[in-house]
Amino acid sequence: MVLQVHRYTAADAYLATAGAFLVAREAEHNLILGLCTAIRRYPESFADEPPTFHAVTADGGRVVGAALRTPPNNLILSEADDPAVAHALADALADEPLPGVIGPKLVARQFAERWEGVTGGRARHTVAERIFQLDHVVPPRRPASGTWRTATPTDRHLVAEWVIAFLAEALPSDPRPDDPLEVADRWIEGTSRTLYAWEDEGVVVSTAGAAGETPNGIRIGAVYTPPERRRRGYATSLTAAVSQNQLDRGRRFCFLFTDLANPTSNHIYQEIGYRPVTDVDLYTFDVDA
Repeated sequence: MVLQVHRYTAADAYLATAGAFLVAREAEHNLILGLCTAIRRYPESFADEPPTFHAVTADGGRVVGAALRTPPNNLILSEADDPAVAHALADALADEPLPGVIGPKLVARQFAERWEGVTGGRARHTVAERIFQLDHVVPPRRPASGTWRTATPTDRHLVAEWVIAFLAEALPSDPRPDDPLEVADRWIEGTSRTLYAWEDEGVVVSTAGAAGETPNGIRIGAVYTPPERRRRGYATSLTAAVSQNQLDRGRRFCFLFTDLANPTSNHIYQEIGYRPVTDVDLYTFDVDA
C-alpha cells in the first residue's frame, strides 16, 4: 500500500477530502469535526496561528487517516487501521514544533514511537482518556437539589475563575488563556457554544458546556464543580440536564471525554446514559530529551 500525506490550509478543502472518512466514525472523530466547525464559522479566532490539516490516502485516493492541529495545541489524530498511516504522518510532521499528540490509543502510540525515531526526541504518555457517546438520557437516580439554567453576563467573573481552575485540574499541560474573561464572554455569548450553570439556593455550584458541533452531535465538556461542593450530585444532574437539552435541540448524540484516572466521572456518566466508544491517549513531546 502506497500512502500519500496531503496538507491543507483550509477546513473546506480538508473536509472535501476527509469529511466522509471522519463522519463514518463520528464519535471517535468528534474532536476533529467539532474543531472544523469552529474554524469554518470563526476563522478570525484562528488567524494568528492558522490551523493545519492532513489527510492520508492510499492507492486510488481512498482516505485512511487524518490529522488536525490548531497551534499551539497538540496534534489530533484520527482512527487508522494500519500502523503505516501513523508512521507516514510522523514522517511528514517530523519538522513541525509539536508539543504532543492525542489520538486513538494504538494510533497515538504508533505515531509517538515513530516520532521518537525520526526526531530523537522523547514522547511521554501523560493522559489516558475515554470517549463516550449518549443518545438518550437516563435520569439521575438521586437528583441534586437545585436547577439548571444557561449562563448569563452576571456569571462572567465566576466563569473566568472556574475556567482557570478547570484547566489547572483537568488539563495541566495545556496552554492557559491570555484573558480568562474573554473566554468567559465567548461561552456566555452562546453563538457557537452554550454554557450551563446549576444553581442551588441561588448559588452557582457547578458549570458545564456544550461545544464542538459535529454533523449529528455535540461535545459536552468543561464540567466543573469546586472541591467544596463536590459529592452532592451537582455535576451528574447538570450533565444530564445539558445532554437532554442538546438532544431536545435536535442533536442525535452527545459526546464527552473522561480521564481514566478518575473512576468517579467514568461511573457517573455511564449512570446517565453515556456509553464508552474508544480510548484515546495523550503523549507529550520533549525535543531536548
